[in-house]
Amino acid sequence: MSMRFTRFIIPTAAALALAAAALAVAWADEHAIEIVSAGAESEFPEGMRFSVAARGESDIEEIAVRLRIGQRTRGVYEYIEFDAAPEVDAELFWRTNSRGRYIPPGTIIAYNFEITDADGNSRNTEPAEFIYHDARFTWEEVSEGPVAVAYHGPVKTRAELVLEATVDTLNFMGPLLGADTSIPIRVTMYNNVKEMLDALPPGSTTHRRELITEGQAFTDVGMILTLGGGRGATGTASHEATHILTHRAGDGVASSVPSWLDEGLAEFGNVSPSFSYDIALEFAIGTDRLLPISSMPILPGDPEDVIIFYGQASSLIEYMIVGYGAAAMRDLMAALKSGTSVDDAIREIYGVERIELENLWRDAIGAPAYVAPNRESAKPTPIPRAAVQLYTLTPQAGSDAVGSLATPTPEPSPTEPPGSDAPATAKTDGGGEEPDPSETPASPGCGAPASGSPASGDIAAALMALAPLGLAGIRLRKRGRR
Repeated sequence: MSMRFTRFIIPTAAALALAAAALAVAWADEHAIEIVSAGAESEFPEGMRFSVAARGESDIEEIAVRLRIGQRTRGVYEYIEFDAAPEVDAELFWRTNSRGRYIPPGTIIAYNFEITDADGNSRNTEPAEFIYHDARFTWEEVSEGPVAVAYHGPVKTRAELVLEATVDTLNFMGPLLGADTSIPIRVTMYNNVKEMLDALPPGSTTHRRELITEGQAFTDVGMILTLGGGRGATGTASHEATHILTHRAGDGVASSVPSWLDEGLAEFGNVSPSFSYDIALEFAIGTDRLLPISSMPILPGDPEDVIIFYGQASSLIEYMIVGYGAAAMRDLMAALKSGTSVDDAIREIYGVERIELENLWRDAIGAPAYVAPNRESAKPTPIPRAAVQLYTLTPQAGSDAVGSLATPTPEPSPTEPPGSDAPATAKTDGGGEEPDPSETPASPGCGAPASGSPASGDIAAALMALAPLGLAGIRLRKRGRR
């Protein structure tokens, strides 16, 4: 017969005393400062206001607010300015109305307060969340799984359609890209262009003048802004949701998916595509305006080229997925996520160089091959040095001015006849001033050329030529992110 013994460890009196002291200190710290109230509210688009009231046995000297914005991994830590006292009521207004601090409306903000008094006691409030809604409207929501769509006004049916399109996109594109579809995605839906423009981040005046933004994805916070007043609302939401999935599947710590791949995937995943991009692609092939698509890391600056860019990217991605299979695209995303360059990843997975892949696609659509420029042999065009002329204060023959160049003014040459080799006069697309190249938009978003915009001229003419086919009413759309 065997006997089993249970061993009990009896703490010593010293150990019990230490534990009791630790509990007493923790209890004292916790109760030395009393939280009277704490909260946050949206004042979008200007910013958000945090307020806290607390009291203690000694002066409260320091209050900080810790924020986490959407799905960003890095938090924000801000101190509140106030006069130290045993009882305080403090506020922090955190501005978001600049390009660097912009937060899209509808983002979930997690926050808490950290309070310290003169005796070294500290108190942290429990973590709380609020939705940074556009304060101009009263919002309602519809949701399914990880997707929620916020709307205002009597447009619940439209919001439900946008919700359905977004969920369908996650179910279709998530497995294809190898993206996590369990992380929440929030959509804020506006009813008209005026509402939408006032909610977008500060951006390029050139792009805002010539393109109507229909949607924009903010991949770092898992947010989508979409224009719900048009027929393309479901397609826009679907396109933008794919951007978020592509970010999750392919963007690495030090690199991101190039625009041609990102935009092409977004349109491939669109559950409600339009004919616009197909027509723009046909137009570009017929007029020899195809872009070197796979060599362009970002979108072109000209709004009309943007439409062509989307048509090309969409067609190229369809060729890659149909021709090489969904598994190859999933492997490409995983390679990019791990830090592999685009060129190395395409070479390893598709067995060809990046330019070769583009030319295989060009051959499939009946377009001429793209020949990359030889950068090693290319030399810059020398700029002639300006001639230094004599300057005199003595009036010169044929001149009434004092203080002129000593050389006589040459006679103007006659106007070149039509068909001569004289260079044409340069002009801007819009007939106005050239856009400032340093002014880049915060994000191109998704949009359509504005009514009467010069950006839609040639391609719009191509659309009108298709009027007998019933396609003349199609709106050109540019959908995408920065």
